[in-house]
Formats: sequence, structure tokens, C-alpha cells
Amino acid sequence: MPVMLLPLLMLAADLRLGIIGTDTSHAGAFATLLNGGKVPGAKIVAAYKGGSADVESSRTRVDKYAEELQTKFGVEMVNDIPTLAKKVDAILLLSIDGRTHLSQFKQVLAAKKPVFIDKPLASTLADAREIARLAKEANVPWFSASSLRYSEIVSSVEGPGILGAITWGPGPFEEHHQLELSWYAVHPIEILFTLMGPGCEEVTRVAGADSDEIACKWKDGRIGTVRALRPYGTYGAVVFRKDGVAVSPSKPHTDYEGLVREIVKFFETGKVPVANSDTLEMFAFMDAAQRSKEAGGKPMRVR
Repeated sequence: MPVMLLPLLMLAADLRLGIIGTDTSHAGAFATLLNGGKVPGAKIVAAYKGGSADVESSRTRVDKYAEELQTKFGVEMVNDIPTLAKKVDAILLLSIDGRTHLSQFKQVLAAKKPVFIDKPLASTLADAREIARLAKEANVPWFSASSLRYSEIVSSVEGPGILGAITWGPGPFEEHHQLELSWYAVHPIEILFTLMGPGCEEVTRVAGADSDEIACKWKDGRIGTVRALRPYGTYGAVVFRKDGVAVSPSKPHTDYEGLVREIVKFFETGKVPVANSDTLEMFAFMDAAQRSKEAGGKPMRVR
């Protein structure tokens, strides 16, 4: 179904959404908001389980969340991605394993359906760029974003005149993800880029026993820093302006509602809320950070 027809569908019925990957809690959280009616305009009607046998958090949860979707929300489970694509108007690619996203995305391109790709977009910069290239070639709209972009952490400190920022959040690693920061630290990284905007040109990463400090110099001379905490930790941000410093609340409100509303709006209009180029720059940032760590903390250019 062509993307331009999606707004017309809204006049008659909710958009039909399909999930790829039931190995993440996001599947149930999104269904609660959409099928529960808090976020109008779309319902999840079908899902493909997927799953990665070599990732514990995927292997141990994929069947549990699939059953929840079936029993609690009446979602139909299908055996393959092409079948899923035929049953829906738009797709939520939620698989927790970023390594699978490129191959799964390839399977939906022929259907010409808009796609939201959950974090992490991919496990390597090369895969992230290939997703973008294929999507552009096939004229398939997509976007990827962290729910933290729409959280109180950002809304409490965002605005004009930001000279620099520090963000922090959990940063555990997953052994199969080549870009270590993509597995979880992608969330505080996205908070930083939401506040600072694009334009990072040089990254320095200092790796510690229970945290990493990643500093980036922007092209206009501003400095941004991310602290990735291991195994887990709280989220937050500090913003610097000429007239003072703003700090996010110690217990900020964070949920998925803001993100899900943006996803539905994207599916309705075809307009991407987060530029694909911004998402790719975050992966280039993580790639530079990985190279910096491997070089013993030397600064690396974003390329």
C-alpha cells in the first residue's frame, strides 16, 4: 500500500500495525498504549516472533512476550516476515538484537510499508548505512529513535543557547554487538544529540571498569559528554548556557507514550520526526568512540 494512502485509511479505521521481534518488553508496552486505546489511530494486529538464540535476553523472553501479545491483545502470530507485511499497513521492527535488523528490513522492502526501527538501529555503522541506502533506493520511509528523546529529561532542559551538555545513563555491553555503545548507551547518546543537534566531529572515549566517558567536540566548538554506566544506572542531563546551568529532575518521568505518538503520526503522514541523517550521525559517533577505545583513548574523527 503506497505511503500516501495512509492518511485516507485513518478516515475509515485504525492503521493495522505488525511487529517484527517479540523478544523485547517494548512489544507489550507498545500494544498497551495502542491496543489499549491511550494512543489512538493504530492497532497492532499481527506479529512475527523472530528472536536470537545466542542472545540471552532474546532467547529467554521471545516466547513469553509473544504469548502476551496473543492472549492479552489478540495479536495474530505469523510464521514469516513477508506474510506479516501483507497483513498490515505499517511495521514496527522491534527485534532486540541489532544484528538482525538489516536482514529483517530487507524482507519488508518489497511491501513498500513505512517502518519504525527500534533501538539499536543496527550493530554496526556499515549496517546502519546500508539500511538507509536500501530504504532510499526503494523509497521506503523509516525512522529510529529512543523513547528518551521524548522524556522529561530532555523537555526539562532543552531550548536555545545550549553551549554544551553532559548526559548519562546505563551502558552495559552485549558481546555480539560490534559497536559496544549501541546495545544500551545509545539511549543517553540520543539524549545528547537531541539537546546538542548534529555536527559532532571528534570523539574521545575513556574506558573504565564500571563506566565509560565519551567526549565529543562539535564543529562549532561546543563540547558534549556522555557517561555510560555499567551494569546499569539512572538517566539524566546537565545543560550549560551563558546565563547558567540546567539540570534534569533526579527522578524524571520516562515512558513510551511520546515515542508511540510520534510513530503513529509518522505512519499517518510519512513525515520522519527524526532525520535519518541524525540517526546515522549517532552511529558514526559510536563508531568513532569504538575506534578511540581500541586506540587507548586517542581522539578519533567522526567519518
